[in-house]
Formats: sequence, C-alpha cells, structure tokens
Amino acid sequence: MRMPVTHMATTTMRTMITAIMVTITMIITAMTTTRTITPRMAMATITTMSIATTPTIATATSMLMTTNEPVAACDLAEREAAALYRLMTWLSPAFPVGGFSYSSGIEWAVEAGDVTDVATLADWLDAMLGDGSGFCDATFLVHAYRAAEAGEDATLSEVAELAAAFVPSRERQLETTSQGRAFIEISRAAWDADGLDAMVAACRTPLVYPVAVGVVAAMHGVPLAPTLHAFLHALVSNWISAASRLVPLGQTDSQRVLVKLESAVAATANRALNATLDDLGSATFRADLASLRHETQYTRLFRS
Repeated sequence: MRMPVTHMATTTMRTMITAIMVTITMIITAMTTTRTITPRMAMATITTMSIATTPTIATATSMLMTTNEPVAACDLAEREAAALYRLMTWLSPAFPVGGFSYSSGIEWAVEAGDVTDVATLADWLDAMLGDGSGFCDATFLVHAYRAAEAGEDATLSEVAELAAAFVPSRERQLETTSQGRAFIEISRAAWDADGLDAMVAACRTPLVYPVAVGVVAAMHGVPLAPTLHAFLHALVSNWISAASRLVPLGQTDSQRVLVKLESAVAATANRALNATLDDLGSATFRADLASLRHETQYTRLFRS
C-alpha cells in the first residue's frame, strides 16, 4: 500500500530531526565531560547522521516522484485524446471556415432594437437555439453522422438535401453552404480520412455546415455526443461574438451570455440525439425575418 505524500514528508522530517538531536546530545555530553571535540570528529558525526538518513530521504523522494507519474494511456484514452484534439481544432474560431463574417440575422435584430443588452441577447439566442436553427442544425448533424458512420450513401444524400432546403433565407444559405464547403475542403487537405471523399461525392447537393461536421466527425471516428455539444458551443459562441461587436458588449458580458446558455445547449443536444427528421421544425419567425431583411439592410458589417 503506497504511503500518502504528506505522511512520507512528515516521517522524513521526524527522522532527520531525531538524528540531529542525537548529534547535538553527543556533542553536549562530550563537552560536559571535558572531552575535546575536533572538527574532524564533528564532521564524522554529521556524516554518520547523513548516511543514516539518506536511505529514508531517497525512499521518500522516489515514492514522491512515482506518485505523480502519469498512468500509461490505454488505447481508449489515446482515441479520446485524438478525438478531443480534433474537435478543439475543427470547431475553434481559428479554424478557417469564415464564421466570423456571419451574424445569422443578428445584425438586423440589433438595428431593429430587438437585441440591446445581455438579457435581450440571451433571450434571442435561447430561442434560436431551442426553437430555431440551432435545434434543426443539431438534428441534421446527428442524422448525417449516423448515415456516414453506417456507410448509407443514399440516406446521407437525403439528409443533405433536406438540410439545404430548410435554410430560411438566401443569406443564411450562403452562410451555411460556404462554411460547409470550407470545412470539407480544409478537412480533406489537412485531416483526410478513408471514405470521406466517397461520402461527400455521394451527396447530390453541397453540404451545409452541420452536415459537413457530422460527416467528417463520423469518418474520423470521433464520438457523436461530444461532437454535437462542441458544435452547438461553437455555434452559440459565434453568435455571441457577432453580437458583442454590434450591440456592443464587453468581454465579461459576452461570457455572461454564454453562461446563461449552458443549460440550453445541453438540452438542445439531448433533444437532437433523440429526434427524428419528422421532429424538425422552427418557430423563430422573428429570427427568420431578421435574416431576410438583412439582405437589404442599409449598412452592414456581416454577410448574413
């Protein structure tokens, strides 16, 4: 049974203190008996003390070092590490799919006065996430992932067509197809996987962004649940990033909105994992209207 680190340190200190006290006692005894203590004798005594305590110190040091050594990673842990690395890369704001240039209609919502602060932004995004494009995109990702994982080309093609048809406006169509195309191209160039080209070629329509993420993740063997949660987190983060420049909001306020949406992201992911294509639907008419009116907005910073 391995001794706790704090207990080992205490034991070592006690041993050293005891040895020092013994040495001091020997010196005092010699002095009281008028015995002369030469430097050589004192050094010999201290050396003896050091030799006596060295094994204990060495043992404690060895145990301390081995206690903090990482456990050898098994095959499953290595796969998990690889999956996490890919997700953090693919869904990072630094991954060049151009997400920073789109607002998903939020620019018009700010112009119209629907979004003005932390509270109104959180309410707007919560609706988009649970009752609008967030839930729809999550559901398409799930079904695209499962079709690609099973090698069902025809099913994947149907999912891709339906996902493209569900986009409510021309600018949102531009947003999601541009990001989907960029995601596939960069993934094939830097993170290619067996079967990815065949799956993409099987689709009769350009892949929208959530479908592209689902297909690539499936071909790389990245588990579905973390892929979905990471995708929704990236989606919400991009919305907040756009709003922070438009309202504008400070960095702390932006983080407050992200915190408010944590449970909504988890709930949307869980719904999507259990949803069928018949469960798809949107009730965010104001957000859809925002994406339509953004096309003719007088001044614009974003492409959608």
